[in-house]
Parts: sequence; structure tokens; C-alpha cells
Amino acid sequence: ACGDPKAKPSYLIDKNLESAVKFIVRKFPAVETRNNNQQLAQLQKEKSEILKNLALYYFTFVDVMEFKDHVCELLNTIDVCQVFFDITVNFDLTKNYLDLIITYTTLMILLSRIEERKAIIGLYNYAHEMTHGASDREYPRLGQMIVDYENPLKKMMEEFVPHSKSLSDALISLQMVYPRRNLSADQWRNAQLLSLISAPSTMLNPAQSDTMPCEYLSLDAMEKWIIFGFILCHGILNSDATALNLWKLALQSSSCLALFRDEVFHIHKAAEDLFVNIRGYNKRINDIRECKEAAVSHAGSMHRERRKFLRSALKELATVLSDQPGLLGPKALFVFMALSFARDEIIWLLRHADNMPKKSADDFIDKHIAELIFYMEELRAHVRKYGPVMQRYYVQYLSGFDAVVLNELVQNLSVCPEDESIIMSSFVNTMTSLSVKQVEDGEVFDFRGMRLDWFRLQAYTSVSKASLSLADHRELGKMMNTIIFHTKMVDSLVEMLVETSDLSIFCFYSRAFEKMFQQCLELPSQSRYSIAFPLLCTHFMSCTHELCPEERHHIGDRSLSLCNMFLDEMAKQARNLITDICTEQCTLSDQLLPKHCAKTISQAVNKKSKKQTGKKGEPEREKPGVESMRKNRLVVTNLDKLHTALSELCFSINYVPNMVVWEHTFTPREYLTSHLEIRFTKSIVGMTMYNQATQEIAKPSELLTSVRAYMTVLQSIENYVQIDITRVFNNVLLQQTQHLDSHGEPTITSLYTNWYLETLLRQVSNGHIAYFPAMKAFVNLPTENELTFNAEEYSDISEMRALSELLGPYGMKFLSESLMWHISSQVAELKKLVVENVEVLTQMRTSFDKPDQMAALFKRLSSVDSVLKRMTIIGVILSFRSLAQEALRDVLSYHIPFLVSSIEDFKDHIPRETDMKV
Repeated sequence: ACGDPKAKPSYLIDKNLESAVKFIVRKFPAVETRNNNQQLAQLQKEKSEILKNLALYYFTFVDVMEFKDHVCELLNTIDVCQVFFDITVNFDLTKNYLDLIITYTTLMILLSRIEERKAIIGLYNYAHEMTHGASDREYPRLGQMIVDYENPLKKMMEEFVPHSKSLSDALISLQMVYPRRNLSADQWRNAQLLSLISAPSTMLNPAQSDTMPCEYLSLDAMEKWIIFGFILCHGILNSDATALNLWKLALQSSSCLALFRDEVFHIHKAAEDLFVNIRGYNKRINDIRECKEAAVSHAGSMHRERRKFLRSALKELATVLSDQPGLLGPKALFVFMALSFARDEIIWLLRHADNMPKKSADDFIDKHIAELIFYMEELRAHVRKYGPVMQRYYVQYLSGFDAVVLNELVQNLSVCPEDESIIMSSFVNTMTSLSVKQVEDGEVFDFRGMRLDWFRLQAYTSVSKASLSLADHRELGKMMNTIIFHTKMVDSLVEMLVETSDLSIFCFYSRAFEKMFQQCLELPSQSRYSIAFPLLCTHFMSCTHELCPEERHHIGDRSLSLCNMFLDEMAKQARNLITDICTEQCTLSDQLLPKHCAKTISQAVNKKSKKQTGKKGEPEREKPGVESMRKNRLVVTNLDKLHTALSELCFSINYVPNMVVWEHTFTPREYLTSHLEIRFTKSIVGMTMYNQATQEIAKPSELLTSVRAYMTVLQSIENYVQIDITRVFNNVLLQQTQHLDSHGEPTITSLYTNWYLETLLRQVSNGHIAYFPAMKAFVNLPTENELTFNAEEYSDISEMRALSELLGPYGMKFLSESLMWHISSQVAELKKLVVENVEVLTQMRTSFDKPDQMAALFKRLSSVDSVLKRMTIIGVILSFRSLAQEALRDVLSYHIPFLVSSIEDFKDHIPRETDMKV
């Protein structure tokens, strides 16, 4: 919280308290409360608030101190008991011992990095003294601890002198494990590591090892143990070559270690600073410098090659297991090794990308990282999906093999005290009682008690005076480690996945995470793996802890926002590719329009009449369809590239039907559907090419051709992604039949209705266009000012049918209503004219037989031309309406002939006088 400026306690940034805080820090850990009243006077007013608001911070520091006390007490007890540590024998005891030391070390380093620690503790204690008249009882020890651990590693080096024997024994036991894990990619390749098909004859044999839990142990954790461990017991480096070799190997592999999440520790500089003041350590300092040089120059390329190898190895493993999931039983160890190896390499890259010299930056930018993460996710999915297969296998393994072997080992023990004998017998009985029926019945297994008993037994048998010493019975330790692994395959598969492949660290490297995602989308060959990034967001909640519940919301919100952003970007990218394909297809379908055949006909006619066709050597126009003729398979067109990119991206979008992130379900396909709906709506309106200034608009037939081409492309998307494209068409096209769409934007119905009323029909009333009944179309009249459009091309039968296809019955109904509204407005005007001339008209009505009087009365009529004009307008509108209705009937008769004929029959044969209730 102190590292985040927004979460800092307000007292640390309050200008009024600045001098008081500086005074307390300067005098820390002693605080003079009686003197210097002026500097501390401001605090007097705030003391109760300070006590209340800083209590959580203060007692967190007290918790650290108490943890330190307990660790020191436990380490002393371990030394007194002379506990035997060997990672290959008493794995759980050794691992937890080393983890405890590393947790303690990192905690003290992190404590020293909190700049405001003295201010917080001093302020709280001052407020406590002012309120209660005495310092807090924990303050003297806490203040001394803060002072002592200004340089934590230096202090701990002194502290660990008595513990160096136990610690160095535990670390040296890694000599058989760490070098074997820290190999180059070529060595892995030569050993055909993780390959199931390299030796087909042994494919069904169970993957075995004397050190089962060490095989998937995190390399990152081992490097922390070795580097921090040998710094704390550095004396062994001068006397034991094995220890020195282990230490140097770890120093050459990394430049920094993770202390906690994104907090890193630069190992070479820190180690050199610690050793420079120790007499006789020149050789060690030279070793550190050499290792630093090796790490800078070679570590990046070594890890890059490892990632390259792991990509192909995990791909092979995932492919074989998807085809033969039964192999998950015997080869489960391979799966967890693969996940652990890949996880270590990804975390190494993430940590070093921001903490390495820029000269070797290429080794720290991996554009193929998505592929590795994707295959990890695929393996995780196999384990979750086929968990019962693994349970069946290992239940039989435990009861049929492990129980028998363990029983024999126990029987052959020369010494076996009663307590140990009871625990061992309970192991055998637990395993013997297992059966496949339990798996089939869906029984929940729980071997935690058995594993805890084995942990206790390791502790009993690893002390110096134990009757049954595990050091003398290594086979028992190795066998039990194998059994524990087998029990985890039955009841702890999810926990094993978290242990070996949790990548929640990405939550704290969000910038790098987003950058990797962008690189993945930009590289066509990697876009098929882009789903790995949203899937990673499902890991984030595993980095939360029950002791820090307030973090859950912050991390949960981050996982949701990142997952939403990734899926949205993927859908946008797919939408853009689909739009580009649609544009290309619309261009191709446009070439097939009748208007483009005129030039071809003209050339054919000219050839027949042997006329000169223009300039010599004029290139012959390419005919539509030429683009489909390929002379060479290697020729790749732009459309090919777009389809390839789309199929790759759609594979990713279609990879999972849904994913759950922090109790929220995300459906990738729905993102694509919603983006397609929005884009299809905009495209249809855009393709009308309506220009309000010039009153230009696309011909309905041309728009219909483009829309059909667009829809054909969208229908082909169903070949790539399981989405209901018909739903998209229904949503979009039905909205286009209304005046406004769901976003309140104009539709093609409103655009065409406005154009026909305001442009075409207005020019008719202006005398520039006339209705031609024989042609059933409006035609242009020769006038001085030529119109920008040809009326016949917008109002003939084919265009009106195309308009009916586009607008549908609802759209045509809206057009008809708009036309009728205009007629009603003209009728209203006619009524006004009749009222205006009512007297004259009444007289004329009685004077039909008096020509002279009629002529005189006619001259008295006002606005005669207006009446004629308005009647003409009404006639024109009715003619256009009849054209539109006829076109709609033709279209409906084509699409729904039986329904239309039934309705017409109903209309024609039901007597008018019959009272029909619908």
C-alpha cells in the first residue's frame, strides 16, 4: 500500500505534518516527546486519528517481527535436533525448510524497501505515547528490528552462521536435481525430452523417476534457494566445490530473481556488494563478475532456445494426448513436467524483459510466446477434462502396485518403532482399500491426511537420534515420494495445475501482457493462439490469499477488464478482416452488373463491323472471373491472405465456447456477433452512398447486389466459427425496415423514402420528370438544366423490385404511409382552396347550362393553377405508390407464393358483407 501513492496513509503526504514526520524519522527509534513541542504540536491534535488509521500498518510490522521470532526459534530447534535434509529423500521436509528460509529472506528485504516504515511506526508510537502516557509495548523491539535490518542480507549472514550446516546440507542435496533441470535446449532435444512417440514400445509404460516431485519442481524456486541460501551460508562456497558449482550455475542463468510478484532482486550487484567487505573473498567476487558477464551474454539466447524447443515439445504432447487421452495415466508426469518447464521459461522472460541491458533486447522479445501459453492451456484443459481417466489409472496403481511394494519395504525394515509402524500400516491399508468403483460412483477422494502423516513421519525419522533413520532407508523415502505423487493424481489435480502452470504473475505485468497480445495479433501465424491471453485471465484469482481479502476485488476487476479488452480486440480484428473480404467481394460482384457489359458489347459490335476500336494496342478489358484462374499455386492474392488470416483468428475465437473469470462467464463468439451486427448495419447504410448535398444515392439494384455479396461472405463465417449468422441478418435487416435503427440512426428505409419523396417526386412536380404508364416508370424530360440522375434507372420495375427486396414489407409500408401523408397534406391544401372559392363554386354549380355566366365565374376563381398542380402531385404520388405496391406483390409472390395466393383468395372470395373478426 505504501508503494501506491493513492493508497498511502494521508499523514505521510500532509504538508502540515511534514516537519513533524521528518523529526520522528531523524530521531528514530527514540522519540523525544517533551522537548520540541513546536514541531510535534500539530500531531497532538491528530493523535486519535493517527492511532486509528495507522493501527493496521503498525500491527502488520508487528506481525513481521513475530514471524521473524518464530522462524528463528524453529531454525534453532532444527539445528539442535541435527535434522537430516535431502531433497531426493525427505522431499516435503527439505522443500518446506528451504521455502521457509526464502520466505523469511524475501520478507526482510521487502521490509527494508518500504521507505515510510520509520515514519509509520514512529508516528503511531508517538500518538500512542501522547494518548496512553507510554510507548506501545512492542515498539522497542520493533524499532530495533527496523534499525538492525537496514541492510537485511548483511544482518542475516551474521544470523545464519549457526544454521549454515543444516542449510548447506539441504542446498547441496540439489546437486542431483538442479543441474539436470538447468540444461540447454540441445541437450533436451538430444534426450528427446517430453516426447511420447520417440520410443513407441514404451509408450504405455508409466513415467517413473526416483525423484518424482523433483521432476516438476520450479526452476525459479530452486534458483532462489541456491542464490539466497549460499549468500546466507557463504562459508561453504570456499570449502565445497559442489556448492560453488551450484551457485555459479544459478548465477549464470539469471540476472534477477522475483522477491514478490513484480518486485525483483538484482543478484550479481547485491552479492558483490555483500562480499566486497569480507576479507579473502576476491575469488568469489571474480566468480560473480564472470557469472554476470555470462548471464548478460548467454542467458537470453539459452532461454530463447529453450522456449523454441518447448513450443514444439508441448505441441506434440498436446496433439498425442488429444488423440489418445488414455496416455494421461502413465504419462501424467510428462504433462506436469512440460507445464512446469514452460511456466518457468515464461516467468523468466517476463521478469527479465524489463531488467536486462538493451543491447541484447532481441532475446527478450518473443513474438511466439502466445503459442507456448496456448499449448500450456491445451494441456491444462486435457487434465481437467480427463481427470476421471487419470483417477482410474492411479487408484489401480496405488492399490495394486504401490501398496504391495510399500508393504514389502516395511516388512523388511530391521528396526521399526511402534508409532512409525502404525503410520506405515495405515498407508498400506488406505491404498489397499481403493477401488475403481469409487471413481465410477463419483466418490470424492481426500488423501491430505495421508500426505500430512508422511510429512510428520519425515520429521520423526530425520532427526539425529531417531530409531528409524530415513537417511539409512533412502528407498523408503523415494518410494513414499512416488506414492504421494500418485495420490495427488487422484485428489489434487486442480492444485497440481496451479502448482505447475499458474501464470497469475501476468496480473502484475499488465503492460508487458498487453504488448505481447498486440504482437500476437499483428503476426498472422500467431493470431490463432490469441485466445491464450483471455484464458490467462482465469489464472489471476489464484494469486489472491485468504489473509488479504481486500485484494480480491482489485485483482478480480483487473482480470475482468483485461479479458474483456482481449476478446473485444480479437473480435474487432476479425470484423476488420471480414469487412475487407466483403469489400473485395462487393467489388467483384459489381463487375457483374449489367452496366459493365456495354463496353464488351460495343467491342463485339465494332469487331463485326471491322471498325477501329480506338488507339492501337489498347489493352483488352479483363473479364470478371479472371481472378480465379491460377497459373501457379504459389501465387497468393490479397483475398487469399485475408481468408488465411481470418481462419487463423476464427480458430482462436471458436476455441472455447465460454470461459469463467472471477465468477463472470465470457463467450468469445458473442463478441464477434455483436461487432458483426454493428459493422453490417453501418455497411448497409454506407453502401447507399447517400449524399445530402448533391442528393445522390445508389440504385436499389446495385445496393441489393452489394448487400447480397456482403451476406454471402458473412454466411461463410459459419464455416470458421459456430455462430448463428441468421440471427445477425434478422437483427440487422429487420432494423433496416424501420425508420430508425436501435441506436437511433437513420436506416436505408428512411434514406430511400426521403430520396424518392424529396428528390425524384419533387422533380416530377417541377416538370423535369414525367410518369410513363406504358413503361411503368418515371422518365426524364428534356430541359435546360440536365438532372444529375436518370429517373428511369431508379423507378423501373427491376429497381422497384430491388427496393422492395431491401426494405421488405415493413419498409414499403413506411414508404406507402409517407406517400399517403403527402397526399393528405395536398388534400388539406385543396380543401383550403375550395373554402376560399366556395361562393364562386356554389354559383358555378347551378350555372352549368349558362356558358357566358360560367366563363365570367371562372375568371373570378383564385389559385386555379395551384389546384391543378396539387392534383397533379397527388396523381404522381399515387402512380409511384402503385408501382411500389406492384413491385412488393411481385417480390412477395416470389418468396412466399403459397401464403400470398391464400391471402388473395381469402380477400377475393369472402363476401364484403360478412362480418370478419380477425
